[in-house]
Amino acid sequence: MPRQKRNSPVLQTARERLAGLKEFHIEPDFGAALTVAAYETEINGYATDETNYNQDLAALDDKQNRLDARESGLKDLNQRILAAVKAQFGPDSSEFELAGGTRRSERKKPVRKPPSGSGPST
Repeated sequence: MPRQKRNSPVLQTARERLAGLKEFHIEPDFGAALTVAAYETEINGYATDETNYNQDLAALDDKQNRLDARESGLKDLNQRILAAVKAQFGPDSSEFELAGGTRRSERKKPVRKPPSGSGPST
């Protein structure tokens, strides 16, 4: 499942507000710290950072997909190697146990439980 990408409603509001400010016929004077140019620079900087972040997430999703695929292949190879050891040395061999299998002679025998409630009721 891909990671959730960022989509900032704050950025959308800022873009709409900037568009409105640019429609003013006279450049507004909000003081030295609040200029339309500085506001636009901050909006563009945030948008670039958000885009880069979302691209990094997409790259990370791709890496995770490749890693998951390789893990699946390795799991299959694990099973095939164990089956090959079992075929060559037998299911009760020390080699089979060394490769990670459980020797047939060391498996627990299943114990049957008597059916409950099937006896005569008193």
